[in-house]
Amino acid sequence: MTQIDSSKPVLVTGANGYVASWLVEELLKNGITVHAAVRNPDNKKKVGHLIDLGDKHPGEIKFFKTDLLTENSYAEAMQGCELVYHTASPFITDVKDPQRDLVDPAVKGTSNVLLTANNTPSVKRVVVTSSVVATYTDASDLANTPKGMIDEEVWNTTASLDYQPYSLSKTLAEKKAWEIADAQSQWDLVTINPAFVMGPAQNAVATTSESMAVLKQMGDGTFKMGAPKMGVGVIDVRDLAVAHYKAGFTPEAKGRYITSAHNTNFLEMGLTLQDKFGANYPLPKKALPKWLLMIVGPFTNKLLTRRFIKNNVNIEWKADNSKIVNDLGMTFRPLQETMEDSFQVLVDNKIV
Repeated sequence: MTQIDSSKPVLVTGANGYVASWLVEELLKNGITVHAAVRNPDNKKKVGHLIDLGDKHPGEIKFFKTDLLTENSYAEAMQGCELVYHTASPFITDVKDPQRDLVDPAVKGTSNVLLTANNTPSVKRVVVTSSVVATYTDASDLANTPKGMIDEEVWNTTASLDYQPYSLSKTLAEKKAWEIADAQSQWDLVTINPAFVMGPAQNAVATTSESMAVLKQMGDGTFKMGAPKMGVGVIDVRDLAVAHYKAGFTPEAKGRYITSAHNTNFLEMGLTLQDKFGANYPLPKKALPKWLLMIVGPFTNKLLTRRFIKNNVNIEWKADNSKIVNDLGMTFRPLQETMEDSFQVLVDNKIV
């Protein structure tokens, strides 16, 4: 049991990210001083929304210039913190060199932050943002799990540098986190393993999340002929921020937490937008046949290989979220609210 003193500052790495921005707001709302670690504190386009949050809420925000791949980069920002949130990690899938662009930043970044925690006597708990993809690569993998669904006991064993390297990067980064945590006794580690994150971006114009890209495709006509019934889990970014907050401040929190609200698929996600936006945008109304996707997929998106389509389309995705519900008392927004609020941000910012 780890009691965190809320009068002490809390470090958030990658503080201007899609998920981290909502976590920062959650902390500020609760009157906490946030040490916001970002690559460039002077870039107002990327941190202006955080400055505004600091003005709006009772907590205080202080910025620190950091770099994931530079040793001891986080030492100053971590001083005096009992709680560290490590959210910084690239979420991109289209890369030239998976080792350099995904695996190294994820693993080395995690290692840098956690080794700094070892050298910072005030630190009592580290919460790392991992991913459900640290438990599986393809929806078809679920058939080989003990429950036929993913839970906290399952690890990804099928991703590689050649296939789903993003999933590999998250798996190796989380394994590195547990390896470092298990080798010391000063602080405890909790990991949050979110499913596909949707919900409104605090800074839509500067957000590069893959989630926004999928949403944009739903509105720009890419899925007009139909959306693939590709199985995924979805979590609202605002609920995910609350999950992080609770993971940090609940003394009994421990281990991994699968953080997924809905077992769904791309078609079902698109259909939730019909009521509000269907009249004005070419949203998907039906499923794209798997055989057709096998033919055209590889030409429209190089990530849609035939192997990926075969292993993920028309295959149900299921996760057991009972641990986070029971341990942290989490409740989740309806899928329709998440999708509508997400899409509205794209409309408001003229992204679709």
